[in-house]
Amino acid sequence: MNDNRLAFKLVDQLERPLRDLRISVTDRCNFRCSYCMPRAVFGQNYPYLPRPDILSFEEIARVGQVFSTLGVRKIRLTGGEPLLRKNLEQLISQLSLLPNVETALTTNASLLAKKAYALKEAGLNRLTVSLDALDNATFQLMSDADFDVEDVLQGIEEAHRVGFENIKVNCVIKRGVNDHALEDLTRYFKGTAITVRFIEYMDVGSTNNWHAKEVVPAKEMKETIERMFPLKDGEQSYPGEVAKSYRYEDDSGKVGFITSVTQPFCGDCTRIRLSTDGKLYSCLFATTGFDLRQQLRSGASDQALSTMIIALWQKRSDRYSELRQIASGEKKKIEMSYIGG
Repeated sequence: MNDNRLAFKLVDQLERPLRDLRISVTDRCNFRCSYCMPRAVFGQNYPYLPRPDILSFEEIARVGQVFSTLGVRKIRLTGGEPLLRKNLEQLISQLSLLPNVETALTTNASLLAKKAYALKEAGLNRLTVSLDALDNATFQLMSDADFDVEDVLQGIEEAHRVGFENIKVNCVIKRGVNDHALEDLTRYFKGTAITVRFIEYMDVGSTNNWHAKEVVPAKEMKETIERMFPLKDGEQSYPGEVAKSYRYEDDSGKVGFITSVTQPFCGDCTRIRLSTDGKLYSCLFATTGFDLRQQLRSGASDQALSTMIIALWQKRSDRYSELRQIASGEKKKIEMSYIGG
């Protein structure tokens, strides 16, 4: 079975198609961002996954192949910090061979300057960089790591130099912590080919001590930027895109907002996630996953894997963000560092 000869349209219970596969290639990270891997939890003795439990590149490539036959058109590699996975470009080379599939990577860019050329040569299509402040004091407060913001900026510069286009920068805004990054990042990247996307602080996982009072609504963020630079509506890049995009009135670039808290976009969600140890999750806020690794290592055929994935997607009805007020506090959610963003 392949994407040109599907005998049916694969949709979930809410008529959402399967289009995006996000793969966490490592549960390790060299940052300790408070909203993702707070050091108080992910300390020196934290029990990371043992190597045998982690999917190999060959297993991941096989999963990617199966998903491509079911309609997936974008595969994004995440973590943890994916560039900590040794020889990641080898995996990208395998995934880039899949027909009609775009490859993307989300990184904190601390290692990007050294890896950008290899990633581009391997066939990586898109790059997203997490950057929560431009001033070093706030950057280190947010990342809680021994890196300078200049390391990230050099990584972005090198990625641009080797030919990456449409680089995106993601910034999580926490009230009272890095609010000023809105203005700093907007001014810094305006007039470049890089789009900054500001993200409402989300209640992902169970260890980040999320409080609604720390959320800066996208409406407020947009008003802050518009006081500096007038905005006009931007085009949607593709169905199911999570960011609401705007262009500057003078056409000098774009800015976006990811509004999972105040304006949920569950109704358009086309994403499924594969954890580092091979479990499939149909929602970022999931509690349990389907053990695909066990199936891979027990000899299941591609057809059998496909049948299992179809059944999982057809039963999917997740819409946590739309039900947040009802669901809040009722379950322990999977950590973002394990499932990927």
